[in-house]
Amino acid sequence: MRRISLRWHDAADEVVILFCGNAREIVKCPAGLVAPKATLTCSKTGKKESCSLTCASRAHYLAESDNSYSVSCGIPILRGKSPARLNSSSSQSCIETLAPPVKQTASFKIKNAKCHLHPKLTGRTEDRGRTLGPGGGQPCSNCLVTFVNLKCDSSKKTKGRRARNPSNKEVTRITLELEAEVKPGDTTGSCNLSCLRQRMEKQVKTYIKALKKSINQERFLIRVAGLEYEVAQKLPQAAPVQENCGPGWERDSGRCVRCLPGSYYHGEQERCVQCPPGTFQEKEGQLACDLCPGSDGHGPVGARNISSCAGQCPTGSFSSDGFKPCQPCPQGTYQPDLGRTLCFPCGGGLSTKREGASSFHDCEVKVQCSPGHYYNTSVHRCIRCPVGTYQTEFRQNYCISCPGNTTTDFDGATSVSQCKNRQCGGEMGEFMGYIESPNYPGNYPANVECIWNINPPSKRKILIVVPEIFLPSEDECGDVLVMRKNWSATSITTYETCQTYERPIAFTARSRRLWINFKSNEANSARGFQIPYVTYDEDYEQLVEDIVRDGRLYASENHQEILKDKKLIKTLFDVLAHPNNYFKYTTRESNEMLPRSFIRLISSKVSAFLRPYK
Repeated sequence: MRRISLRWHDAADEVVILFCGNAREIVKCPAGLVAPKATLTCSKTGKKESCSLTCASRAHYLAESDNSYSVSCGIPILRGKSPARLNSSSSQSCIETLAPPVKQTASFKIKNAKCHLHPKLTGRTEDRGRTLGPGGGQPCSNCLVTFVNLKCDSSKKTKGRRARNPSNKEVTRITLELEAEVKPGDTTGSCNLSCLRQRMEKQVKTYIKALKKSINQERFLIRVAGLEYEVAQKLPQAAPVQENCGPGWERDSGRCVRCLPGSYYHGEQERCVQCPPGTFQEKEGQLACDLCPGSDGHGPVGARNISSCAGQCPTGSFSSDGFKPCQPCPQGTYQPDLGRTLCFPCGGGLSTKREGASSFHDCEVKVQCSPGHYYNTSVHRCIRCPVGTYQTEFRQNYCISCPGNTTTDFDGATSVSQCKNRQCGGEMGEFMGYIESPNYPGNYPANVECIWNINPPSKRKILIVVPEIFLPSEDECGDVLVMRKNWSATSITTYETCQTYERPIAFTARSRRLWINFKSNEANSARGFQIPYVTYDEDYEQLVEDIVRDGRLYASENHQEILKDKKLIKTLFDVLAHPNNYFKYTTRESNEMLPRSFIRLISSKVSAFLRPYK
């Protein structure tokens, strides 16, 4: 019996035995080290090869379609970067700077099979529901396979090869990417880094040969969360319709839904199960949960992210991975958040009264800053927050940037409500739209100018409704809204105001086109406006003008509320812009939307307009 084995165990002292050809190495790693997350094991009995891939942690499952999926195990090594160490300083003797890993990609085929990751109910490992081995961290010495990515894809054979392969045959292609690390610390006088790399490449090729045989013989398994999964299923054995939803899914109220973050798919139970204490899962539809750093099996059930793991460093402390054991922040530093890996310096030579400071408030500053200011540690005085930032609290050393595309009118802002969107203006639509002051319904910014242009299609006129407008009331006009034929001050003016009006008004444009300008000065700010408009066929010009000039349209509060109701105005404008849309609304719907007095007014105007043609 020949055996190739790469194994890691969560033991106080672990022994890794490697059988590679005629070479045998025994390496002992000290306690506390976190093992790699991929274990590839192959054995041979007679002519039968059996291989398995065990994901101890960081297993990621992705169902790309009904005919393909991928499973990755471990974390790929980034060239030029070493993975994060644990908080045990004694681990450095077993950790070395990583050289570029050996990478190999191999593809295998299985005839008359379909990609279907399904649990093998026999031969389960003893651990159920928990990830195997410890979580996260640096591989120990001489551990070879650090990352595996397996992709399974099923497709029909092409019709061009009918003689040898019928077109209705399924072919499953399995692509396997392996990464094995080469450690400079393993070099000897007789074998340098290049020699080590060649040996590793040879060993990986040996694994690939064994894998190919085991996959062709259907003797390859993936072990995740204590369960063994087969990667593909022969077509005669596959059920025509799956009763269950497949890995990563469960049935809920008759439909298939993904396992949520904080849970994993239990292959034996064919349902989603919450992550047990000491583990977490950030992604949907996974086959296992990842171990919390330094996990002792305690913590909440169903943790959705690493920050939910028990044992995080409290505020005012830190560690190399953010989990216990933790150290207090040294004097002159502070940390306001949980689970951090460093503390922030007070800066400017400032100190704190004691270790374990959790806020800049604990730094012994020379002056207390009020909201809208921050403490500058270079000059040791309070500075106003720049334009585009704000600060709501006392005694802070930073300002907060305004969200999105917003900014402030001035420096020294004390609230996010002072952040305003200055975007406005543009070419408007041909049939319907809104003219809106910047930052509406919030107050518009100071020193802003907006220009809109409405250019209707040929033989169409413009109708505008001003539901209400809020501008500061002053003796002299400060903020102004004007609607003219064009930019020239002498052109035909349709509407102009610099005051607040809460009573709605409707009017038609005096020109076929409209140039609309809004300008605010450096001191004023108010809610502004949102003004709808519609363009209509010029054949209805007499009817429209007759309606908007009738005082009864504005006389009652019910009629005024109609002109302020965005939904009703949109409905009326829709019919006016496209008269055929009138037939979309039944008499009952019209009566429910509009008061009788309004309907009588409009009906009388329409009847008078159409009477000459009866």
